[in-house]
Amino acid sequence: MSTLIVTGTSTEVGKTITTAALAAAARAAGRSVAVCKPAQTGVAPSESGDLAEIARLSGVTRTLELARYPDPLAPDTAARRCGQPLLTLGDTVAAIDSLADADLTLIEGAGGLLVRLGEFTLLELARKLAAPVLVVAAAGLGTLNHSELTTRALAAAGLDCAGLVIGSWPAAPDLAAECNRTDLPAVTGVDIVGVIPEGAGRYAPERFAAEAGTWFAPGWTARL
Repeated sequence: MSTLIVTGTSTEVGKTITTAALAAAARAAGRSVAVCKPAQTGVAPSESGDLAEIARLSGVTRTLELARYPDPLAPDTAARRCGQPLLTLGDTVAAIDSLADADLTLIEGAGGLLVRLGEFTLLELARKLAAPVLVVAAAGLGTLNHSELTTRALAAAGLDCAGLVIGSWPAAPDLAAECNRTDLPAVTGVDIVGVIPEGAGRYAPERFAAEAGTWFAPGWTARL
């Protein structure tokens, strides 16, 4: 099994669509894919969450959600507010291990690298799994600072950063976005390995699956 953790420099930067694109590209290459979202917040029990969106766009059928909380907050805070127990690192690792027969397991975090999914952060989960971490970044102002902070935290923990993905590249990028595309690798020391077009989540599943592989650097997804 190959495992990749997908985190973001913040919330709403495109983690879910990036995860869907990775799943679609891997499936198109003939690999079996499983996707785990340890904690989903801001979604009621009867509503579709991030995993449903990933499945719709990519066609992946094996998904695993460990906890769901109704308030749109950090998972540990949301769990306390609704009286549910916090996820533990041991239980989460055991659940991910149950997906070990898939060729590729993708794990999507919540918010950024240091957001607490329960009694642990995504950084601690990555360290326990010894898994590389893909960082999804915004295109515009602020992304240089957020991205460098995230990649520095990974480096300090001795973890491998699998690359940067710009989670929503504008159809008409402004000056900041154009400059950031050059500056992000310079300030982080990490290559941009993918650029997801703005609005890709609204594509029909057939178009999404057909184009997803083209959004990543040639040959990069094959190395996962």
